[in-house]
Amino acid sequence: MSDTADAASSPVLDITDARATIRLNRPKHLNRLQAEDLGELVKLFDRIETDPAIRVLVLTGTGRAFSAGYDLNSVAERAVSAHEQQSAGSAFEVIVNRLEDLGVPTICRLNGGVYGGSTDLALACDFRIGVDTAEMFMPAARLGLHYYPSGIKRYVTRLGLDNAKKLFLTAQKISAPEMLRIGYLTAMVPVELLDKEVDKLAAALAGNAPQAMRGMKRAINEFARGELEEAAADQRHRDSMRGDEIKEGIKAFGEKRAPRF
Repeated sequence: MSDTADAASSPVLDITDARATIRLNRPKHLNRLQAEDLGELVKLFDRIETDPAIRVLVLTGTGRAFSAGYDLNSVAERAVSAHEQQSAGSAFEVIVNRLEDLGVPTICRLNGGVYGGSTDLALACDFRIGVDTAEMFMPAARLGLHYYPSGIKRYVTRLGLDNAKKLFLTAQKISAPEMLRIGYLTAMVPVELLDKEVDKLAAALAGNAPQAMRGMKRAINEFARGELEEAAADQRHRDSMRGDEIKEGIKAFGEKRAPRF
């Protein structure tokens, strides 16, 4: 097995009806993310963001793991100066923040273990559905790495202060039931039910009003970061009261049918 054999395995995009799926695709290396994958992910996010037909994104991995995180060896090889080291770290942080800010709702289909930076990548998704054999750990303290601040903030706002401290400062591995208990997982299922559970949630999200969801997702994320643009959120609320989506929603409710947004 060689790195070269896996080198061309960039993330794969599949679009079926209103659902886009991005699959990390380096199974020989537990879907480790390389520097070249980051640019590819930006392109895929751009494509999803500009396609109004896409209503939901599912992010998953190939094989027995979701992702082993960002390739630290490649970062170390490139980091011959403090400036280059900062650039390498920032590139991954930008990707994770971009995923969190996507307008469409996002589901992480955790098909297996999630490690290092990929724990933050999954946490940037709106929902995380994982198999009951999944595990996670954040090894920053063991590696001597001070994690980037926006990632720490995401851990604290999503999982709480004590859980963030436990995961970052002990660098201990936790299993799927514990991931569910602390709120890292939205749902935990046996592997044979993973696709059914993901499909069910994806269908529900794809059927809801896209503009209303986009605006509320933005407000929720801004609330979590302590930086709500209140005037903009209030304007979106006012606009929705006279928009096409609410007209269809009320009409469908009265006719006892599913809305068609």
